[in-house]
Amino acid sequence: MGMWMSTALVVGNMIGSGIFLLPAALALYGGISIFGWLFTTAGAIVLAVVFRRLTRLVPKVGGPYAYTRQGFGDFAGFLVAWGYWISIWGGNAAIAVAFVSYLSVFWPVLANSPLIAGIVALTSIWLLTWINSLGVRHAGGVQLITTILKLVPLIVIATFGFLFFKIEHFTPFNLSGESSFSAITATATLTLWAFLGLESATIPADKVRNPERTIPRATVLGTLISAVVYIFSTIAVMGVISPGALVESIAPFADAAGIMWGSWAEYAVAAGAAISCFGALNGWILLQGQIPMAVARDGLFPKSFGKLSKNETPVFGIVVSSVLVTLLMAMSYTKGLVEQFTFIILLATLTTLVPYVFCSMAELMIFIREHERFNRKRLIGSSVIAILAFIYSLWAIAGSGQETVYWGFLLLMAGVPVYVWIKRHNNKT
Repeated sequence: MGMWMSTALVVGNMIGSGIFLLPAALALYGGISIFGWLFTTAGAIVLAVVFRRLTRLVPKVGGPYAYTRQGFGDFAGFLVAWGYWISIWGGNAAIAVAFVSYLSVFWPVLANSPLIAGIVALTSIWLLTWINSLGVRHAGGVQLITTILKLVPLIVIATFGFLFFKIEHFTPFNLSGESSFSAITATATLTLWAFLGLESATIPADKVRNPERTIPRATVLGTLISAVVYIFSTIAVMGVISPGALVESIAPFADAAGIMWGSWAEYAVAAGAAISCFGALNGWILLQGQIPMAVARDGLFPKSFGKLSKNETPVFGIVVSSVLVTLLMAMSYTKGLVEQFTFIILLATLTTLVPYVFCSMAELMIFIREHERFNRKRLIGSSVIAILAFIYSLWAIAGSGQETVYWGFLLLMAGVPVYVWIKRHNNKT
């Protein structure tokens, strides 16, 4: 993959389900959620800089896992990989839910029948699982096309939505009943879901041309493009749809387009949103095989995950991950679409924030052991960026709520026996 495919992987994985369904989840908080977006954007840019620096320092496959293992050792690397892998297949369940939400504009039965909605979501997951098993070029081609198509409705809404803007939709500014700080913290955690994937280009590093140059640029550029699109399009939707109606919406961008230009626009935007979710699902299914493959090659995951097919694809990891996505969706299919989406994204966000915490400190840990690779100026810059990224990640974890932290911690700790079993097996062989 070159510069544009790598940037498309970043933008495509970030601009997926999050932006198209988040306005409904944020409507409970009102206009103050804009500050949540701004805080998240600042934090995401800092994290993008962290990954840009780590890409040049540790040019290995595996992204956050590779950087954490280099900085903190095998156990921390395994724990990060375990949590990140959970976040990927958990996130894929949420993306599939959002995909079905926008298809419900065309087939209302999907909004009323959890069983049918689940079948359609799982069909999309397994179709893309098959496409990804054919090789990274096929997956990259799908990603580039869907990324271009998904940007069109977002840019249109962000640009022309302000012609239909009603300022009274932002009064009162904080609808949550909580303090401003609590509301901003909660919305920042929700909106962080839309920025997950900023590290996407770092993971399949061995499939990228000139990775030390391409990956850092794609990471920062993709994050900036996504941030601009997110903020302006969300403000436009909140200005077009009243808070009460937005809370009940399962396809907010399509509803906004319907208000602005009629039913034809509603269907056009819903189609674009569905394509967006489909493209994001494709990109994340690509990564759900790459992470366990990188870990398996280092002897920290079962060897089956590291084996490649004749198409140079880690099919075993892709398929096992899709099986886990299927089980997660089966467990939660009785929830409403927005309720199901919100819970899953908070859980997936938390298990991604743990790798972000470790990665923010990884460069400093590498300095402690390999100080000859750093000069004083670079160390000062690294320290400032690292501390900001660490504080932001920790703050976002706090904002995810006690229930989410509880379940996320249990999921992470469930990986400890797996690590012990793998180490014991490796010692025997």
